[in-house]
Amino acid sequence: MLYEPLLRPALFKSDPETAHEAGVRLLKVLQAMPLGRSLVSWTAGPAVPGLETEVLGLRFDNPVGLAAGFDKDCCLAGILPCLGFGFLELGSVTLRPQPGNAKPRLFRIAESGAIINRMGFNGCGASAAAASLKELGKAAVPLGINLGLNKDCAPDRAPQEYAETFSMLEPFADYAALNVSSPNTPGLRALQDKLRLERILSALKEANRAAKPLLVKVDPDQSEENLKDLLPLIASLASGIIVSNTTLSRDGVPAAFADVKGGLSGKPLAQRSTRLIAKVYGLTGGRLPIIGVGGIFTGADAYAKMKAGASLVQVYTGLVYRGPAAVRRIQAELAECMRKDGFKTVREVVGKGA
Repeated sequence: MLYEPLLRPALFKSDPETAHEAGVRLLKVLQAMPLGRSLVSWTAGPAVPGLETEVLGLRFDNPVGLAAGFDKDCCLAGILPCLGFGFLELGSVTLRPQPGNAKPRLFRIAESGAIINRMGFNGCGASAAAASLKELGKAAVPLGINLGLNKDCAPDRAPQEYAETFSMLEPFADYAALNVSSPNTPGLRALQDKLRLERILSALKEANRAAKPLLVKVDPDQSEENLKDLLPLIASLASGIIVSNTTLSRDGVPAAFADVKGGLSGKPLAQRSTRLIAKVYGLTGGRLPIIGVGGIFTGADAYAKMKAGASLVQVYTGLVYRGPAAVRRIQAELAECMRKDGFKTVREVVGKGA
């Protein structure tokens, strides 16, 4: 594959957000053409058999999904499955459109295989996102919608605004993910307080008339005490948990980035998120489905998270660094890890190293 030796160096000479926007525009053009979708599928590589699984009452051709943040406006659901993803999580989507934080707000740290972002839930809003999803029709893979919160939302209105956003997007989603853990919206992580989270989850449960699976995305920086406090609540009012969002830690990156504000993703997050997955799996006795995300670049990375307790995994930063063939390569490497250890199904792997 020519991406890493040739295309990536050229791409990385441009501003990260400009490069991302150009990629989105290209994918939208290709999405509109059957030949374009076929070209993307060919670039991604052949499907990897033997990775089918069932989680949250949904069937997945493979457990490797797209993490939230890549398609904030839900405009690429027709072509992203062509990259080989077993499922997609789009968004984060807020109730109202908003521009996000001031630029520059996206930073590559190539020597660390990392990205810092402080995007701030920039996006078109729930109404426009719903219109895009309606126009695109049913996705070829299970589709999740990540629910964000507008920066100007008062804390006491958070339950109502999350519920309104969910109600507008629920008809197009197979599951929803509650984002109360982004570090880039002031006060958002404070919603992981037990009482506040209970109010939000209760509002979402009332709005969830179709009983779609609802997951809570947590941050990797909270204390073990707070996590222990939240898990029974999440287990009672939600269907699963996503571990984890980006970190405020700067471990594993050059000192020059120590004071750059935003959430850190990529390789430096990998072990931190995997340890948190194992902790959640242990504290819940493996009864709460976990989607693992953070620093997955290879099949071995995905395998480690699944052995720690994740039933599904998600990729984003690894896609930036490894290119359009990354998803199928991760799947092939994951299948080889399973074969070497004698596992015949994805479900057999989950929690075996926790």
